[in-house]
Amino acid sequence: MKGKITLKSVNAMPSLGSTFLWDTIVSGFGVKLTGAGDRIYLVQYRMGGRGSTTTRYTIGKHGSPWTPDAARQEARAILRKIACGVDPNQEKRVTRRVPATNEVTALFAEFIDRHHKAKGNRYWPEHQRNFDHDVKPHWQGRAIKSITRRDVRDVLDRIAGRGATVQANRTRTTLSKFFNWCVDRDLIDTSPASRVPKLDGERARDRALSDNEIRIFWKACSELGWPFGPLCKLLLLTAQRRNEVGTMEWSEIDFDKRLWTIPRDKAKNDRTHEVHLSATAVEILDGLPKIGEEPRFVFTTIGRQPVSGFSKAKTRLDQAMLVQSRADLKMAGKDPDKAELKDWIFHDLRRTATTGMARLNVAPHVVDKILNHVSGAIRGVAAVYNRHAYLEERKAALEAWGRYVENLVRPAPANVFQITAVALR
Repeated sequence: MKGKITLKSVNAMPSLGSTFLWDTIVSGFGVKLTGAGDRIYLVQYRMGGRGSTTTRYTIGKHGSPWTPDAARQEARAILRKIACGVDPNQEKRVTRRVPATNEVTALFAEFIDRHHKAKGNRYWPEHQRNFDHDVKPHWQGRAIKSITRRDVRDVLDRIAGRGATVQANRTRTTLSKFFNWCVDRDLIDTSPASRVPKLDGERARDRALSDNEIRIFWKACSELGWPFGPLCKLLLLTAQRRNEVGTMEWSEIDFDKRLWTIPRDKAKNDRTHEVHLSATAVEILDGLPKIGEEPRFVFTTIGRQPVSGFSKAKTRLDQAMLVQSRADLKMAGKDPDKAELKDWIFHDLRRTATTGMARLNVAPHVVDKILNHVSGAIRGVAAVYNRHAYLEERKAALEAWGRYVENLVRPAPANVFQITAVALR
């Protein structure tokens, strides 16, 4: 069967009774429905032109990182290699025999350990995430000397192809540091990331969830359940970073003072940060299980380490939000098929909270303190001499934001929810 490969068409394959769906945009790109119900993206090609044997190359299983758009971008890259006479299946068989000492992912792990962890660089998790999510699936098993400038460009094009230009440029930075390290160790002669320009079009994200999206998000989090459901709710309520909330420890929380203290080694700007916990946030934390003989991490499934798998959780959350949106439209007597979910990322929850507090007349310098920004509304000489932490103002702001969210997701009777702007200034 032929048709444009989209999320909707891929999900509909079982009901269509078709084992293969071939894309109408990129010839040779398809998706196969297995007997186990998995969807596998693939490329079908002939190395010798007409009359030669048809061969299939497996891209990967549907799901993170292989969305229809990402798989289509990969298919284009594979087809470019085929057009140049390179058999991707043969290339895969050769790279599997690469010695571990020269294999890209093994070297990157060594790079992280020696260059970042050993030097105490607190940004190493970001470099690791960039590599694991967008590079490793395509380069695993390959020799370091086999990576070309074309390979680097293909990786960046795939990321930019899904609309993540900022992430593409962050990955470019990660690869540049890695390859320069390889050059210094005489593993390669030149960096394949050299002369690969920064992608144009990078701009700061301005996405913030609307009030209706917050309602849908909150219901979807409840459907998602433990551990990512309550974790995502706290991202919205506290306006803190994903890794800070994700690695939260019970010892950092003072329930009597309703205070969460993020130690400096976890905070992005290398300074201890105090976060007031609103009544809604405390209610969520109170209801969480404590896992392990000596519970340490708040969000954990095994006790020894914090949760991982944010990408898969985000996919599940998006699906739950779309289901909830359809249900809301149906209840309103509208066509549920018209439900759509605008693209968003976890960091947008931080921006949503910031925007929400601004709408509640919270002063910009108070919001900056809540976000733990080093440079913000107070700059220059004023920043040097003004060391006031604005703890009471931050507490009032986060309480007001917590009540606002609470009122959205569990509407209170008229006139019960009131905010005094003076108290927030």
